[in-house]
Amino acid sequence: MQVLLTGGNRGIGEQMTSQLRARGDTVVATSRDGSTGAALDVTDRAQLTALADSFEGPLDLLICNAGVYLDKGHSLGNGFDAQLWADTFAINVTGVFQTIEALLPALRLSKAPKIAVLSSQMGSDERAGGGAYIYRASKAAVLNLTRNMAIDLKPQGIAIGAYHPGWVRTDMGGSSADIDAATSAAGLIARFDCLGGDHTGVFENYDGTVIPF
Repeated sequence: MQVLLTGGNRGIGEQMTSQLRARGDTVVATSRDGSTGAALDVTDRAQLTALADSFEGPLDLLICNAGVYLDKGHSLGNGFDAQLWADTFAINVTGVFQTIEALLPALRLSKAPKIAVLSSQMGSDERAGGGAYIYRASKAAVLNLTRNMAIDLKPQGIAIGAYHPGWVRTDMGGSSADIDAATSAAGLIARFDCLGGDHTGVFENYDGTVIPF
């Protein structure tokens, strides 16, 4: 299977890259600084076009993993600058859309193309917990994007799903989180394997639990 993964230089992205390669998949892992071998800023349409044009062969699985949590620790009246909104949505929402759009030609060459979008249960309306307004709003937006794309891409045979990686011990999740990156990555890969056919437009936890929108 040929895989392209954004945000592959650390944490869950690095673990997914390692585990997918270990089982025999071919993985192109991108990062903004190029430390993974493929430089990509998902907010840069020219870079996305260049990457798509250089991609050889069919793309079986696109994993949109790159994301930011820029308003962590902010509170009402003390944070949430307008530029943080713009920067977060540029990466977490627009970046996902642009990445998918750029790579659709390569996905259409696959016999069973799949798109996995790393979201968060913090984007669920039913699990609203207050705070983290920018991050929560961006993850809610990308959930909506995923659901609508599922409708438009299903007739083309392309499955897409949104996934919560769990509370993971990474730079974003912190040291007191529930699970390590390796556990999250293994669960996510198992979920991606289930994508296809009528199993599209889903929102699932890394362990397979369905998350309400």
